[in-house]
Amino acid sequence: MEGLGVLEEMGELTRRGEAFALATVVWRQSPSSSQPGSRAIITAEGELRGWIGGACAEPVVIREAQQVMADGTARLLLLGTPEQFGAAVPDGMRVIPISCQSEGALEVYIEPVLPVPHLVIVGDSPMARTLASLAGTLGWRADLIRGPDFTAGSAGERSMIVVATQGRDDEDVLERAVAARPAYLGLVGSRRRGATVLGYLADRGVPQDQLDRVRVPAGLDLGRTTHQEIAVAILAELVQLRASGALAGTTLTGTGAPAARQEAVDPVCGMTVVTGSSRPVRYEGADYYFCCAGCRQAFEQDPDAYAKRETRC
Repeated sequence: MEGLGVLEEMGELTRRGEAFALATVVWRQSPSSSQPGSRAIITAEGELRGWIGGACAEPVVIREAQQVMADGTARLLLLGTPEQFGAAVPDGMRVIPISCQSEGALEVYIEPVLPVPHLVIVGDSPMARTLASLAGTLGWRADLIRGPDFTAGSAGERSMIVVATQGRDDEDVLERAVAARPAYLGLVGSRRRGATVLGYLADRGVPQDQLDRVRVPAGLDLGRTTHQEIAVAILAELVQLRASGALAGTTLTGTGAPAARQEAVDPVCGMTVVTGSSRPVRYEGADYYFCCAGCRQAFEQDPDAYAKRETRC
C-alpha cells in the first residue's frame, strides 16, 4: 500500500473511529530504501500499512508510533548512528541509533490521529439542536437524527447517544439505542418518565444489565433549568465522564498503554526486532533473532562472539 492507498486507508479508519498514527519520511540519507514523502499507517495493534523503510526501520517506527498514540503527542525521529548527524541534530528530535548494512538514515515524523468524540442526538427539539451546536463547538462529531430515522446502526460502541424524543416513541427509540451498546446512553426526561420507559422495556425482555446503563435524566442535575441549560448540563456530564475515563473508547487524548509486542535485540547489530517477524537461531538454550540474513549469517559463523551480549529488550 502506498500513495492514494494510504490516504484511502486513513479515511476508512477515521470513518470507523479507530485511532492510528501516520508516519512520514521527511529526509533520507542514501542508500536507505525509503524516499522523502513515503508514508505508512500504524494501527493501535501495531500493524504497519504502507512503506516507511526496510527491516531496520519498521520495528522502531511501530514501537514509537504506538507510544505516540498512547501519549497523543507527535514526535520527530532521526534513525541512524549519532555520528551521521553530529552537532546538527536540533533540540526536540529523538535520535534512535540503528545499525543497518546499508548505512542509510531516516528522519521520520510520526503524528497521532485520534478519533473525535461521536455524539448522536435523537430528537428535533430546540434543546437537541442546541446540544448538537455546542458539541460541534468542541470539535465533536454530532449527528442530529429524527426518532423515526434512528437505527442501532446510527451509532457504535464508541458513540454517545442522547435520546431527546420528548415522549414521542421514547420506548422504541431507546430500545434501538440500547441495542447499539454505546459508551453513553442518556434519556432526556423526568425520573418518573424514565422509570416508566425502562419498566416497559424490561417487560419486553430487554436485559436488565443494559437498562441499568441508561442515565435518566441525562445530564448533570442543575435543578429547574431552561431547554438551553439542559443542553449545557448534558454536555457538561459527557465532558466530565470522558475526562475521568469513565466512557470506554472516548478518551480525551491518547489510547493508553501501547499494546504489548514481543521484541528482542539483534545480538550482531543491536537492532530491535519483533520476535514473530523472523525465525530464531537456538544456541545454548536461548533464542536469538535477527533483522536480516547478514546478521544471522554472522552469528552462525561465530556465535560465541555475540551470544554473551544482552539480547533482550
